[in-house]
Formats: sequence, structure tokens, C-alpha cells
Amino acid sequence: MKQIPLQAEVKATKKLTVSSLTKTRKRSDYFWAYLMIAPTMLGLFIFYLWPIIQTFYFSFTEWGAFGQYEWTGLDNYKRMLEDTNLLQSFKNTGIYIIFTVPIGIFLSILVAVLLNQKIKGKSVYRTLYFLPVITMPAAIAMVWKWLFNADYGLLNYLLSLIGIKGPHWVSDPKIALYSIIVVAIWSGIGYNMVIFLSGLQGIPKMYYEAAEIDGAGSIKVFFKITLPLLSPVIFFVSIMSLIGAFQVFDLIFMMIGKSSTALESTQSIVYLFYQHAFVLNDKGYAAAIAVLLLIVILIITAIQMVLQKKWVHYD
Repeated sequence: MKQIPLQAEVKATKKLTVSSLTKTRKRSDYFWAYLMIAPTMLGLFIFYLWPIIQTFYFSFTEWGAFGQYEWTGLDNYKRMLEDTNLLQSFKNTGIYIIFTVPIGIFLSILVAVLLNQKIKGKSVYRTLYFLPVITMPAAIAMVWKWLFNADYGLLNYLLSLIGIKGPHWVSDPKIALYSIIVVAIWSGIGYNMVIFLSGLQGIPKMYYEAAEIDGAGSIKVFFKITLPLLSPVIFFVSIMSLIGAFQVFDLIFMMIGKSSTALESTQSIVYLFYQHAFVLNDKGYAAAIAVLLLIVILIITAIQMVLQKKWVHYD
């Protein structure tokens, strides 16, 4: 009878020992795990988080000619309320987003569906569509700028063959932005196409086989099977496309001249940020523009995250 408490005490001691060893092992695992990700976390903090913190701080300052700055509070944000250029840049960016994002996604899905079929040379077609993605944006802009040239560009030459006088594609304020939109859609199809292709190839074939047995047509299959099962990919691409559209800069910078009459009607928010930060040396106001852009993107992304529950199907 006296051995029972002793055995219980031994078992309890063993449990405590195993528990302490498990905790020690977990601490060791956590240590090595954090040690492995430390370089990446350090890089994220130095190159991403710290610049964001600095930008937010500098948005409350005013910079001098020699890099000196002083705290000015909300002056830069009050200045935004009276800045017509900022309002115009938001309008230009909004028009750019309205056209490039939905049209780009639609065309990318269409190309991905076509190139997902059993056709000859589809690898060649996939490569051709993806080439603009791996080409430097500056090179793309320069080629299209030549194509859009009003005097000796290829587009106006082809129009002249049928008796039509071509417009000034990149210097006319009324159509310059839409010319940039065409280039943006063309150059972005390949990247989105690859993502949609991966999504299409992940859809189980049994759904299509069942639809074929039921006698469903190709259009009905596309809207009832392909689109719903592709909705998570569409949601991802829409978020990434929207963020990328808000940050458009290189096409405008390369295709529209600094003294062009179409600059005001084409400059984006990021281009306006560039003007104040590196041309006018107004870095405090430029930082405020960057903060405002970040807030707008965060709000729109949050709205997308809420609305996706109504149309994105994950099963």
C-alpha cells in the first residue's frame, strides 16, 4: 500500500521531465526558426517598413534646398485640398484604372482559355504573349511611342493608306491617356494570362466531363463552371492589377514629354509624386502624396476583401 504513492510520484516526476524537455525543444526550434528568417525580416524592415515610417514622418515636414527640413504639421495635407493638379492626377489615374483593370482581366482570361485548348503551337503563342512581360518597360514605351508618332509612325501610315489622317496619339490631350491605356493593356496581358492558365489547369476535369454528359454548351460551361472556379484567381489578379494601375509611372514618363501639352491630362499620382520629389525638390509634399496614395490603396483593397465574400468561390 505504501508503494502506490511512490509509483505515482515517480510517474509525475517523469511527466514533469518530459514536459520540461518538450518546452526546451520547442524553445530551441523557435530560436532556430527565427534565426533562419531573421535576414529576410531584417531586409523587409530596412527596405520596406522603415521607408514607410520615414515617408509618413516626412509628410509632416517641409524641405529646404540643401536637404534640411522642419516640422510643419498638417500643412502639406491642407495644401492638398487646394491642389488642382492632385485632383487632376487622381482623375487621370481613375480613368486609367477603369479601362486597364477590367479590360485587361477580360482579355487575359480570354487568351488563357484559348491557349488552354489543344491547339498546335500553343507553347509558341504563350511565349509570344509573355514576351512583353520580360521586356523592359522603357523599351516597350519607346517602341509604342514610335508607332504613335503623328508624322512618321506606323499607325498613321497605315491609316493614310485608306485615306484617314491619323491623330496626334501622344500629344493630343484628348486621346493621349487612352493611347497609354492601350499600351498598358497590351503589355499586361501576358503576366495575367500565365496566372489564369495555372488556375484553369487546376480545375478538375470531372466538372467538364459531367457538363459534357449533360449536354451543356461551351458558353454555359464557361459561365457556370470556369468562371466560378476561377474566381479566386480573378480576385487575386484584380487586386494586383488595381495596385499596379495606381502606381503607373514608367509609360507616362517615357511616352509623354515634359513639355508636352498632354502632360497635365495624362500625369498619374505617382508621376505627380515624382515631379514634387525629384524635379521641384518639394519632398515633404511628395511624401504626403505617397501617404495619401497608400491610404487610398489600403481602403480599396479592404473593400475588395469584404466584397469578395459575395462572388469568390473557394470550393
